[in-house]
Parts: sequence; structure tokens; C-alpha cells
Amino acid sequence: MCPVICISGIDTDIGKTVATGLMARALLSQGHSVITQKVVQTGCSGIADDLIHHRKIMGIALLPEDLNGLTCPYVFKKPCSPHLAAELAQETINPEKITRATKSLSASYDYVLLEGAGGLLVPLTREITFIDYLQQQGYPLILVSSPRLGSINHTLSALELAQGRGIEVKGIIYNNYADCDDEIRRDSRKVFTSYLQKYGFSSNLVDLESEDTYFKQGKQFDCLHLFE
Repeated sequence: MCPVICISGIDTDIGKTVATGLMARALLSQGHSVITQKVVQTGCSGIADDLIHHRKIMGIALLPEDLNGLTCPYVFKKPCSPHLAAELAQETINPEKITRATKSLSASYDYVLLEGAGGLLVPLTREITFIDYLQQQGYPLILVSSPRLGSINHTLSALELAQGRGIEVKGIIYNNYADCDDEIRRDSRKVFTSYLQKYGFSSNLVDLESEDTYFKQGKQFDCLHLFE
């Protein structure tokens, strides 16, 4: 079975979708077959918006697995927590359905990049949070963070939570796109690197810039060491 790597963030709108798409693009550039998957998408209907964004970044059309729902088994219209969005749609999220979809994808690709919804403690059901599911499956994690105010607390909390659950953190993607004080940016980077080491994880920290940086300016997203 191919590696399944989870991408989660310290909050919603932290840059998970862009980071996931860029990592997939980088792996494709090295000749790997890679597909992205979304655990659950809320706030849209039909094909998950995040998957459409992934494919755009990857420079490919929608895949058959997108069209048949395999890459996102659950899509709900209400923009809210997955458990509530499912209830409002009179459905219940079955984690086994997500797992079956991931296993099917992993049989055909070198890598499956599984993007979460919101942060680690987002409820998938009334009983199961996303980190519960991640722990059960044993998937390694790449965490997306930023230097914005509050991110140190959220990031260190996520690292401690992952360590306590026995989840491997392969590194942090550090989203620099939003405006931030340079002194804070530099210090937060040092804090995150230090705490990755403290908790026994790889000290990989990858800077993420705006999409224009990679497409209009031609900069490469230097993330491949996360997959070693």
C-alpha cells in the first residue's frame, strides 16, 4: 500500500488546500503518481471545492476518482463542522467509508495526500474527532501553521496532542502569505522548530508563500524532504 499522509492545520483557512495542492504538484514533478483526497467538505455541493483547487494547482483536469466521489466521500452544503453539516443533511459520517476510499486510491497511486477539515479536534461525528480517526489509521501528519497572532499556542497544542496520540509529525508548513510583523515571523519559526525537536519529531519547516510566487514567479515549493 502506498504512503497516505495527512495534511491538517491549526485552524480553518490556514492554507491547507494550497499546501496540499503544491505538495502534490511537487511530487508529480518528480515522476510520482499522486492523488489528493478530502476527508469531508462542507460549504459546497457536488465535487468538493478543495479538490477542484488541488487539481488547478497540480495543472491537471478533474480525475475519474473526483467525478465518482472517491476522493471526497462526504460533501455537505452547510459551511460548518462536519458532524453538524451531516446532521443537517440527515446523514451520518461513517469513518469506514472514508477508509475504504483511501485504500482504493492507495492501490493505484504512489502517494495519497489526505487533507483534513479544519483542525485536529474537529468532530466528524458526535463521538469521533478528526485526530481520533487519524490515530486509528496511523497516518503521519504534516501540520500547516502561520506566524499570525495566536498561532504559537495553537501550533504547540497540536504538536503536543499529536505526540500524546503517538502520531508522527513529518514537519510544519509555515504559511507566510498573510501580512505579519517580521520579528514575530522570525521568532515563531524558531519556536516551532524548537518544539518539533522537543516532541521528538523531524524539525522540517517549509515556508509557504502566495500562489503567485509559484506560478507567476516560477518559484519551486521546496517540500520534497517531507516525504523522505
